[in-house]
Amino acid sequence: MSELNKDQQAFLADFNWHNYAEGIDAIDAKNLQEFEDLVTKTFISTGDEEVVEGVVVRITDRDVIVDINAKSEGAISLNEFRYNPALKVGDKVEVLIDVREDKTGQLVLSHKKARTIKAWDRVIAANESGEIVNGFVKCRTKGGMIVDVFGIEAFLPGSQIDVKPIRDYDQYVNKTMEFKVVKINHEFKNVVVSHKALIEADIEVQKKEIIGQLEKGQVLEGVVKNITSYGVFIDLGGVDGLIHITDLSWSRINHPSEVLELDQKLNVVILDFDDEKTRIQLGLKQLNAHPWDALAADLKVGDKVKGKVVVLADYGAFIEVAEGVEGLIHVSEMSWSTHLRSAQDFVKVGDTVEAVILTLDRDDRKMSLGIKQMTQDPWTGITEKFPVGSKHTGIVRNFTNFGIFVELEEGIDGLVYISDLSWTKKIKHPSEFVNVGDKLDVVVLELDVEGRKLSLGHKQTTDNPWDKHEAAYAVGSVHNGTILEMVDKGATVDFGDNVQGFVPTRHLEKEDGKKLKKGDAVDFKVIEFNKEFKRIVASHTATFREEEEKNFKAAAAESSNVASSSNNAEKSTLGDIDALAELKARMEKGE
Repeated sequence: MSELNKDQQAFLADFNWHNYAEGIDAIDAKNLQEFEDLVTKTFISTGDEEVVEGVVVRITDRDVIVDINAKSEGAISLNEFRYNPALKVGDKVEVLIDVREDKTGQLVLSHKKARTIKAWDRVIAANESGEIVNGFVKCRTKGGMIVDVFGIEAFLPGSQIDVKPIRDYDQYVNKTMEFKVVKINHEFKNVVVSHKALIEADIEVQKKEIIGQLEKGQVLEGVVKNITSYGVFIDLGGVDGLIHITDLSWSRINHPSEVLELDQKLNVVILDFDDEKTRIQLGLKQLNAHPWDALAADLKVGDKVKGKVVVLADYGAFIEVAEGVEGLIHVSEMSWSTHLRSAQDFVKVGDTVEAVILTLDRDDRKMSLGIKQMTQDPWTGITEKFPVGSKHTGIVRNFTNFGIFVELEEGIDGLVYISDLSWTKKIKHPSEFVNVGDKLDVVVLELDVEGRKLSLGHKQTTDNPWDKHEAAYAVGSVHNGTILEMVDKGATVDFGDNVQGFVPTRHLEKEDGKKLKKGDAVDFKVIEFNKEFKRIVASHTATFREEEEKNFKAAAAESSNVASSSNNAEKSTLGDIDALAELKARMEKGE
């Protein structure tokens, strides 16, 4: 074989024997270099653990296939995209190579890991710039919600979900919403986000516009934001106003929930607001004409009306005779009885009653009613029913210090003075004699029809025992009695048969010189009797001093006779003189 020249040797050195053996056509060196440069430029190195961007080329039931310009496409579990249910083919996503090749030769990528690596930087940047970020609400937690933001679990407080109170947290789960990063704790890697902040930013603009245009009497549309026992808060589009419970309806209501409900849309009228227009008073009932203006023009005093009891108090009841039109029935107009009771004794809330109009003031929108006027006045024909001297049985209704009020029938009360309760007993207070609610026999003593007054007596239902006491307890008569009580200047004595007398202190002395005491039973002599004042004055001392007085008078007379008939004074013994002196001293002591 002849020796190869240099060109031949060079050809053989550069000849691609592999391609020749495999049957691959020869490729121009220039084209081959261009191809290698292109691969180097566009294909990534699957060995570098860094976050790269890929394009979604296909979505299956389980995986998302992503092209990252590698030798093969990569697969990512669909679960990693739960936060982004709108994911579609063509979307760009960040990924991290998890496994270079699985057993099928396919790249295994991770979107979650890629997001986590980049998330913290993004969250910090969003917090500093105020950027609005998207987050996926994963679940509820104590006090709020857990939100996936860039792959980081952030906390959304319940108070930061919306400007209005949230009643159903579950409605936000599995939803993607916009948030603002409001707080970052670098030490504990905690992130707090807010959706409310975005709403408030929009509302603040609306609020300024609304406040600047507010005028009294202006009608606005609002939404019921909150209901309390005293009123309803209305959202006017960023500005809150309050409808007080009294401005909800012309009729009385117990709670605002009877009229409105949460999230209800309605028209309201501006009644008033402060200088800064931050406290706005609204009205609902003012959108309708006042019911008094619609009241029948021919309605007048004396007419009968029907209505429902809406409010009850001790002093009376308010009756709604038409929607928003009320009249007061004072307790004094519920019964002809002059003995006042509570309104609860006659009616209760919800009752339907018929009444008579007593007063009607359309200007002041006031009406007073009466129930008792539906029946005849019991004082009509009073002289025929209760003539002076007639006897009746009544019920004790009330006490005073000076007597008892007795009701003869509904609306007819009479007064029994304490002095007309008993012929014999000395009564300090009516409660000593009778109880409220007891039945009592009485006699009509006086009747004042014009003044609607009856004077009654109880003791007059029986004969006056002092008529027979006048003879039985004549002055000088002696009776056995018992000391009941020691009183000022003497004592009271009981002679039986409800007869009592008074014994002055000086007449309590016994024959032995001692004083009578409570409980002693002895004889007493009547020394004074007064039928008009029902007074008997007696003395125990007089029962034995009378005999001594007789003896003194007899001895004095005898002594006088002896002195005048004989000039012999020596016949008068010293003993006689001493006896007379002692008797005189004893009588003077008893005076």
